[in-house]
Amino acid sequence: MFNPNFILLYVASPDASAAFYTDLLGRAPVEASPTFAMFALDSGVMLGLWSKHTVEPAAPAHFGGSELAFTVSDVDAVRVKHREWLERGLPIAQAPIDMDFGHTFVALDPDGHRLRVFAPHREVAPRASL
Repeated sequence: MFNPNFILLYVASPDASAAFYTDLLGRAPVEASPTFAMFALDSGVMLGLWSKHTVEPAAPAHFGGSELAFTVSDVDAVRVKHREWLERGLPIAQAPIDMDFGHTFVALDPDGHRLRVFAPHREVAPRASL
């Protein structure tokens, strides 16, 4: 099967974004240069931060949205992470809310990429008939 294993975000300043994600993820990049930084995530996926000024081929000024999603265990974990990120000064695009897929909120990174934290709704096991 053909599986994506890299997420690339185009950023204004790889240094500033690397500092933001180092703090957010609690780890340093595994690679860094003036135009690029890369983080190895526990899932095996790599997160790359590429200067939007040097990406080839050049991306249009507005090329669509992007979102990184972080799954947490439950509603309380969503609320705790929301408080933590508010205290860090992250802009909040969506306050904690119940949606069809679970309890969630959305913050923004320095380039406006969306950072969604959510706890999926738990499936309720059908009850056995008597």
